[in-house]
Parts: sequence; C-alpha cells; structure tokens
Amino acid sequence: MPAGTQRRGLSVETVFEKRRFRPRLLDWYDRNQRDLPWRRDHDPYRVWVSEIMLQQTRVIAVLEHYRKFLRRFPTVQALAKARESSVLAAWSGLGYYRRARMLHRAAKSVLLEHAGEFPASAKELRGLDGIGRYTAAAIASIAFGEVVAVVDGNVERVLERLFGRELRGEEHWQAAEGLLSRQRPGDFNQAMMELGATVCTPRRPKCPECPILEFCATRGELEKAGKKGRPERREIGYTLNRRGGAIFLVQRPKQGSLMPGMWELPEVLAWNGKTRPWLTLRHSITETNFAVQVLRSSAPKTIEGRWVRRGQVAQLPLTGLARKILRAAKLI
Repeated sequence: MPAGTQRRGLSVETVFEKRRFRPRLLDWYDRNQRDLPWRRDHDPYRVWVSEIMLQQTRVIAVLEHYRKFLRRFPTVQALAKARESSVLAAWSGLGYYRRARMLHRAAKSVLLEHAGEFPASAKELRGLDGIGRYTAAAIASIAFGEVVAVVDGNVERVLERLFGRELRGEEHWQAAEGLLSRQRPGDFNQAMMELGATVCTPRRPKCPECPILEFCATRGELEKAGKKGRPERREIGYTLNRRGGAIFLVQRPKQGSLMPGMWELPEVLAWNGKTRPWLTLRHSITETNFAVQVLRSSAPKTIEGRWVRRGQVAQLPLTGLARKILRAAKLI
C-alpha cells in the first residue's frame, strides 16, 4: 500500500483487538529484541543510566560509553561520591553535558534522601533531577513493574501510524496507556520502543516485517503537516598547539550556559580561511552541521589556557568535538 494511504486501524476502545495486539507484539519482542546490556537485568540504576544516555543519542553511540561508565561507577553510591569533573570526563563524547550533571545530582539525592534506594514509582522518580515523565515511566515500568506507559519519539511514530492520524500531546499518552499490557508493562513499553527503532522507522518502514501490521491504519509513512528545514551549515576553526609532551587547552567558563567547565582546543575567531588546515572533519550538533578546520599553530596570546600532558588529556571532561579532533590527530 503506498505511503500515506490509510485504512481502518487499531481502536483503543476495542478490547478484543487489544487482546490480540498485546501478545502479538510481546511475542515478537521476546524473539527479536536486541541484546543490549541494560536489558540483562532490571536493576534501576542501570536502567536509569541507560535512559539518560539514550536521550537524543543513538543506541550505537551509547553502547561503549555505557560499559565504560558502569565500570567506573558501578553503583549509584559510587556515582554520588564521585567528583563532578570525573563524571563529566566519563561522559565526554556523549554531548548534552547537562544530562551528566543532573545524573550526578540525582545520584546524590538517592543516596542522601532515599538511603541509596531508588523510588519505585514514576511519581516519586520525577522528584529527582533530570527525570521527566518519560524517563520516570521507563524506570518504574522496567525496573519495578509499575503499570505506566512510556512515550518517546519511537512510540509516538508507532501510535500515529497505528491510528492513521497525527496525535497531539496528551493524546499520545492516552493511546499508549490504553494499549499497555497490565501483566508485562516494562516489556510492552520496550517492545513499542524497539518496534519504532528497528521496524517502524522514520523513513522506509519495514512493514512486511511488522508483527502488528494487520492493526495498522497507515502501513507506511504518515503524511505530516510540516517538515523540518535543512540543518544549518557552519565553518569553525581551532588551533592544535603541542609543546613537548603537552597540548594547549582552554576551559569553558564554569558559570557559562553551554558546556560549562568543559575543556577544548582554542577556537580561531578571526581565521581568514587562506591558511591551509592541517586537519579537517565534520561534526553535527542538533540542527547545525559544522565543517571543522584544525590549524597547527599557537593560540593567540590573549587566550588563557593550560598545557596538559598528553597522558592526562583523556581524563579531562573534554567537549565531544575536542575529543573527536584529538582522536583524529591520534593524540588520545
């Protein structure tokens, strides 16, 4: 059926259809779920860390960071007692560093206000820094079996295609709650997310592989009223200055609004573009694609920075772009 073509889909009010829908989806999930490290047990700490890391970040980018982070901070107690700089260093490369700071603050709250035990309900979990409605529902349902639905971007897409129309705000949550399995809420929530991530994808959904195809009104892409514009493109330059076994780095203002306290290479603010760059690469942040040029030269004398021994650089909380440049230069 052509993309955008609609037919009769699943009705939340039809009990018979829901009774068939739930086991069909759960059976598919049991047989096809990806082997992800945070799914191997229902430990709330591990579920929480994974959910925070996965916010605005693809699974493939999270996997190795998750393993390293858990090795360094295996428990909520270890995370709570760590220095913020150590947490940021372990987070480096994932971006959106505010998530790491809030993760650290929430860990301290769990230790000091909840005796080291995670609250077991979505309502209580929302009292912790960095945990919103979706994250609270994910932790509560997966780790504690609370009957509460989750709605993320993947679930929104699955629901809208099922019902054959765009849903607005609270409609997503009402639809998800109506379909939710009361017996296996955590698995059902993960099944909906897994379906959206692997089968009901944003473009070219794999409809022939879908276990709930018969319930879907759209069977393809749903026409959207508005489309996002093209990402902005920008050029940016940095200097890479080495002296002996040290690299010159600068630290962002600790009270700044963007990645405060993170370390990076000095930015070239007045580069005329005539000097041939030593290294070029691309980097994307939200809606902006950067063409990055790296020069082998000294930073302007007006820039305040610090010489850091090469062996210590990787331990600093580097910005994601700085880490990418230094890896491309084979310096870390």
